[in-house]
Amino acid sequence: MGPIDIDDLGFTLSHEHVGTNAAGLRHTYPEFIDRDGIREQSIAAMRAVHADGVRTIVDVSTFDLGRDVQLMREVALGSGMHIIAATGNHLAVPRPFGDVSPDVIAEMYVREIEEGIEGTGIKAGIIKVASDEGGITPPQEVVLRAAARTQKATGAPISTHTWSPERIGAAQVAILEEEGVDLNRVYIGHSNDDTDLEYLLGLLNKGVWLGLDRYPGGLRPGTPNWEQRTEVAKALMDAGFTHRIFLSHDYSVPKARHGAEVQEQRQRANPDGYNFIPRYVLPRLKEMGASDADIHQITVENPRRFFAGE
Repeated sequence: MGPIDIDDLGFTLSHEHVGTNAAGLRHTYPEFIDRDGIREQSIAAMRAVHADGVRTIVDVSTFDLGRDVQLMREVALGSGMHIIAATGNHLAVPRPFGDVSPDVIAEMYVREIEEGIEGTGIKAGIIKVASDEGGITPPQEVVLRAAARTQKATGAPISTHTWSPERIGAAQVAILEEEGVDLNRVYIGHSNDDTDLEYLLGLLNKGVWLGLDRYPGGLRPGTPNWEQRTEVAKALMDAGFTHRIFLSHDYSVPKARHGAEVQEQRQRANPDGYNFIPRYVLPRLKEMGASDADIHQITVENPRRFFAGE
């Protein structure tokens, strides 16, 4: 909806999606995507979580995830929810990106932050990068280094997709350190896909922020359920890191006219959508001893401080 003062972000969910698809689908095969349905469902979902106190959503959809910033604007205007858009790349790095210098890609990311995305004037507020099971591929490393150079050029923070059971976040941090990025501007996401506190505390002690941003969980076999994920959050708080963690879902509304079975599975896994954390996780944290001040720190102050670079 245009510029917003950092102090006005309010309760922020740090890793979500209005809708995800794939690069080029909405231009080449628009009939595959139920864009009107996504808009209507997203507006309803955003209004529902707005009623539970959330004021800002960080949408880390990149162009290879089918990012549609015009749709994001429509959802924001229709719901009153502030939505922060992202530049960068997810796992499906375009093949030519692996053959060029990170500086070439960084120029495009910088343009989306400083000038806007696809001629809309909507500017990205965060840089998204992704690595997953099996480690950082060569093209993903190019993108990671491009993100680092973009961060240094613009000051915009970095948010990463990782696979924590294989400690992928540590490998990302090593590359970002090589590039000279201030780790206070780095958010290592999906860090609650296992319960390895040694790994998570090691990341926090390096100076990054941690996204506990897969709730309620259960979509990938062997990963913790939501109660276990919440126990990890409380353990990190008890270790003195209440001021360095975020909560979010990695949720998006059903998005296509096809693949109904998969979408129904996701709906069954989390029928509360963006409301799961306000309705279940925050009350559980309070049952475990978290104070109202702790909850405010995680949901309001941490996002504000992260975007402010404090």
